Amino acid sequence: MNKITLGIIGCGYWGPNFVRNFNNLEGSCVKYVSDLNSERLSHIKKLYPGLVTTHDYRRILKDRDVDAVVISTPAHRHHSIARDALLNNKHCLVEKPITTEIDAAKDLINLAKDRKLTLMVGHTFKFNPGVNKLKSLIESKKLGKIYYIYSHRTNLGPLRKDVNAMWDLAPHDISIISYLLDSQPLDVSAKGNKFLEHDLEDVVFMNFNYPHNIFVHVHVSWLDPRKVREIVVVGSKKMAIFDDLDSKHPVKVYDKTVVKKHFKQSYDTFKEFQMIVKEGSTTAPAVVFKEPLRVECEHFLHCIKEEKAPLTDGVDGLNVLKALIAVQQSLSSNGVCVSIR
Repeated sequence: MNKITLGIIGCGYWGPNFVRNFNNLEGSCVKYVSDLNSERLSHIKKLYPGLVTTHDYRRILKDRDVDAVVISTPAHRHHSIARDALLNNKHCLVEKPITTEIDAAKDLINLAKDRKLTLMVGHTFKFNPGVNKLKSLIESKKLGKIYYIYSHRTNLGPLRKDVNAMWDLAPHDISIISYLLDSQPLDVSAKGNKFLEHDLEDVVFMNFNYPHNIFVHVHVSWLDPRKVREIVVVGSKKMAIFDDLDSKHPVKVYDKTVVKKHFKQSYDTFKEFQMIVKEGSTTAPAVVFKEPLRVECEHFLHCIKEEKAPLTDGVDGLNVLKALIAVQQSLSSNGVCVSIR
């Protein structure tokens, strides 16, 4: 296989970015872009006059020259479009979440496996150099035993009409944290509220339990005074922060911890031990930046050519979806703890 020819289905926010990246990679080219919105198609046509634009994505699937498609539509359409694509022998990169229902995700996974096609989910942060630097710090035990992690993904808007703030924002954090810990959450309790004039939660607070007694808190909001994209990891030796908005130093490591200072003799009182706060230096490890979406696109092409399972394959997408559905169940039940199986 020489150059991989692609069609982009969905030309909203991410669609043009996929066109740009795949057209700039040596191993691929974009032939089609599909969208229901004529203005979006006109916009992309002005940027890339050589593209074929269409309102009907099925035209892309019928073209035997097309090897793969990117599906960047509203989530409720992911399953039907991806299923059509796989049945027409097209490799698929599906934006997050993979689908909105567990059985639908399993259907895509099984169909891709049966037809020996690549199915990849757009969990872009797994290709972020800052996230991978943070993962290496955890895996090398430089932070010690991980106690807890919390994340904030907030801003004032933009509001969506199809999904709530949790479905919009939390897939990123669940994907990142599960990747950092190399495990999946065991259960979740979540509460949110609908402060604005629509029937969707604008703000959601989630508490997850992960294996090895690791506690995780995720806060997402469309109604916040600051745009924040931050993950904090607290370990027994050191602490670290990933700040996606800090392009120069996205990762900072804090040599701070609390240690027990034991006395040489026994006491029968509170003075059996003393807590000592260790205040050390703050460092910013070098992170070589490369656009995560470009790395994701390169990975997709590599997996197609080498017939390898993607880092963010269908099973990875299913795991994130299971957590999202559990969060929604907890939200709908006023914060009860929901097991994630």
